[in-house]
Formats: sequence, structure tokens, C-alpha cells
Amino acid sequence: MRYNTLGLAGLAALAAASDVHDLTNESFEPFVNDHGLVLAEFFAPWCGHCKALAPEYEEAATELKAKDIALAKIDCTAEQELCQSFGVEGYPTLKVFRGPENIQPYSGPRKAQAIVSYMTKQSLPSVSLLQSSDALEEFKTADKVVLVGYFSKDDKTSNATFEELADELRDSFLFGATDDAALAKAEGVTQPAVVLYKTFDEGKNTFEEGFTKDKLAEFAKTASTPLIGEVGPETYAGYMAAGIPLAYIFAETQEERDSLAKTLRPVAEKVKGKLNFATIDAKAFGQHAGNLNLEVGTWPAFAIQDTQKNQKFPFTSQGSASDLTEKKIGKFVDDFVSGAVEPSVKSEPIPEKQEGPVTVVVAKNYQDVVIDNDKDVLLEFYAPWCGHCKALAPKYDELAGMFKSHSDKVTIAKVDATLNDVPDEIQGFPTIKLFKAGSKDAPVDYSGSRTVEDLAAFIRDNGSFKIDVTGASTESAEGVETDHMPKQAPAATEKASSVASDASSGAAGAVKSKISEAAQVVKGAMLEDEDVEDHDEL
Repeated sequence: MRYNTLGLAGLAALAAASDVHDLTNESFEPFVNDHGLVLAEFFAPWCGHCKALAPEYEEAATELKAKDIALAKIDCTAEQELCQSFGVEGYPTLKVFRGPENIQPYSGPRKAQAIVSYMTKQSLPSVSLLQSSDALEEFKTADKVVLVGYFSKDDKTSNATFEELADELRDSFLFGATDDAALAKAEGVTQPAVVLYKTFDEGKNTFEEGFTKDKLAEFAKTASTPLIGEVGPETYAGYMAAGIPLAYIFAETQEERDSLAKTLRPVAEKVKGKLNFATIDAKAFGQHAGNLNLEVGTWPAFAIQDTQKNQKFPFTSQGSASDLTEKKIGKFVDDFVSGAVEPSVKSEPIPEKQEGPVTVVVAKNYQDVVIDNDKDVLLEFYAPWCGHCKALAPKYDELAGMFKSHSDKVTIAKVDATLNDVPDEIQGFPTIKLFKAGSKDAPVDYSGSRTVEDLAAFIRDNGSFKIDVTGASTESAEGVETDHMPKQAPAATEKASSVASDASSGAAGAVKSKISEAAQVVKGAMLEDEDVEDHDEL
């Protein structure tokens, strides 16, 4: 009993010392009115991912307190009306408030320093004016990456372009500017110029030609990416959004990752801007290798992912550092860039016979069943472990039965996205898309309630043939109601999974051996629901 009493006392002391403000329906609006900038977490006490976020959130709150940025939390099991008023559907949900009416979703990773960095950016103007050398030196180290514009006062075009870019990318970078020609000279640049300062690689990069917003954005994206970075919760989403393929270097120890990064640095330098390189901890995130069609457990390993087309290009030799030499990987990368490497496609066998009312799609028949035809195809991307998918199954079968007499015009189909490589961007399960006849390149995402009636209406309203079967519903299938469940977890290989901390990203296979406690915390910060099996999702 003495041990438990001390433990409870410690928790009570921690709660009392918290810099995170607990808000209720009554205190919420006065609080956001009194604080210029607030990050609010909408949570549920039973949510495992909220529990994993808690220490990160506390740490960020303490650090941001000195900057007069408030962090708050709302228990949605006690304050249901308040949470519903802000459209909270899953836990945790984080939103940035500048007063009760100016609200934006928090889009950063869920790690303490990432929260601090993101909210610091939100607290500053889109472009900070730097009027002295001291201000410039302090600003250079304000974040891992900052951009400083050196423009004369009368160069209105360059100033306007820079400010426009800053407004668009303020969530990603800190922007500063100075019109002091002496400061520009001291930095070795001639106005107009933009210098990206960073805490890695060569330390800074300079942009001095072609001042268009698009060129500046491309410069910022390329220069801010480490030559060989590290895939993790705080970086994964950025790599997925970079718009160029990602080369993974899997290794179990930091020492081996550093050694391989040094070995492959010349290869990465040769293709910088065409291909990103990053190491990845095989102990913490080894299951992700399976999503790239590598053999899980055989390290080190190398693979390239085309993040735009969701294609995977595993390097076939793995298991020894001697397999990953500059010469061997250099040739593989050159062949990839030239288009000489064929993507690896993971697929279940094509069913010899379609059993049941729902058409089963696999990677090998995806093109035929979904794309190369004149039908409206409603396709569910699911995972076998997904509780929401299991609950939807009887309703989806019923839906397929309703459209059976219209099978020449409408196909109701499903694909196991954990066992089949699909070209579509899947962020969670179940994901449902309608591939409309005549518009297969622009599928329509389904975001309504998971009821037979609403799904049928969705096909009627968005399909090419406008078939209405809502009056033909058979007896309702029994099953768990899923309409108001919190959002499902992000898939591992898609934008994540989502990192990501956090971030976010086919889905990763179930972790079959216990990974480190740190990896579990990372995973918890990334997932948004807890009725799935354990995964080392990025």
C-alpha cells in the first residue's frame, strides 16, 4: 500500500505542476479570448494514443509557456457538446485557436520539440524583420531550418514574392528578411538573395536567380532536406510529401546506419533533387521493410519507393554491408533514375472464382477490375486486423447484393491493402473510393456514414449511371454500428502512414516481436485509434 500511495502522490504532484490547462464548456471561450494563441487537444481518457502524447504535450507546454503560448486539453467524454461543436471525430484531435472563431487544424508531428517548433512559427509574423546583425544571428538558429531574404527597400517585386511564399509555407519554415545591404555583404550575397540556414550538411544554401514563388518553393524544399536524413515520426510525412522518390537504408544500429550513410553519400549527392536518401532504424521500424517488398529481418537492406505512384523497388541483395557498396547501390540508383528498374508488385493470387457478392480485387487484376472497364466501381481498401472493416463487412455484402442485378454497370469490390500493392493513396482503413466510368483517373472518396443506404446513395449521386437501389434494400445485416466510431489508424506505407512522429503514411504488418518502449511511444503518437493490433507504423 505504501508503494501505491507514493505513486498516486507523485501523479497528483505531476498534475498540480502541469502547464497544460484543463478546459470545460464554461471555461473554453473565455480562455481562448484571453490568450492570443492556443493549441487545444481534444482527448478521451481511454485513448492509448492520447496517453502516449501526454508527456510530449506536457514538455511542449512548459517550454512554450515562456513564449506566452498556451496549451490546453478538453476531455471529450465529459465535454461532449463542446467537442462536437468543433467537429471532433477521433482522438487525439489538436486544433490551433486564435480566438474562438479563427481555428486551424494542427498539422505538425506529435513530439515535444516538433510542437514547440510548429507553435513558435504560428506565433511569429509570416516574415520577421531583422534590423541588426544580432537579430540576424539569433534568427539563424531559431529553428533547424530558416530562410532569410536580403532585399532592398525599393525591390517591391522580390519582397512581395518572398512574403507570398512565407504565407504559404509558414507551417514548415521560419522566414526573416532584411533590407540592410551591409548585412547582405557580410553574408557574402548580393541583393536580391535568399539564404537557407540549416543545422546540418553544409550549413546554408543561397538562392540568387529567378525570383518566382515556384522556384523559391522548390529551392526551400530541396535545400531543407538532409542529403541523407533519417526516417522517423517527425520526418516521414515530409518525405512522403516531397514529391520525389525516397531511398531507404535499413540497419539495426546507429553505428551501421552512420557507416552506410557515409558510404552512400556520393551516390546521394549525384541524384540530389531527384531522389531523397534516408536511414531507418530496422529494430524500431523493421516491419516497414515488408511494405517495400524487402525480406523483414535480413539487415542491412536498401529499397526505393516512388512516393507519387506508390511503387516499390527493393534492392535484391540484403543481409550484409558488403551488399550495399557505393558501386552496387550507385548502379541500382542510376538504373532506377533511367527507368531501367521494374517495380516490385506484391499480390495475392487472382481468385479462380469470385465467392460471395463482393468482387475480390488483388494487385494482379486491379487494372482489369477497377480501371480498364466502363463500370462504376466502388472499392473498399481494408486490412484484416481492422475492427471497423470487420464491422462494415456484412453491410458491404448487403450493398453488393442490392446492385447484383446491375452488375453490367456497377461493381462492388474490396482489396486487402496489406497483401496487395495498390496505386492509390491510402491513409486509413477502411478507405472507400468510387471509380466512376469515364473518370477512372479521378476517384471520389467516400466520407459519409457507413450505412447501406448512404453507400447506395453515394453510388447513385456520384456514379455515371445514377442507379437508384435504395428501395431494394434487403433485411439489414447484423453487426456493430460504425458510423460514430473514432477515425481508424493511418496505414503504415501511405503517407504514413503517414514518420511520421509522428508522424504519419499498404499498411504495416502486425509486429510479431516486442519492440522498444520508445518505438511504442512513437507508434502511439502516430495512430488515431486503439482497436488495432500493435504495429510499428511510421
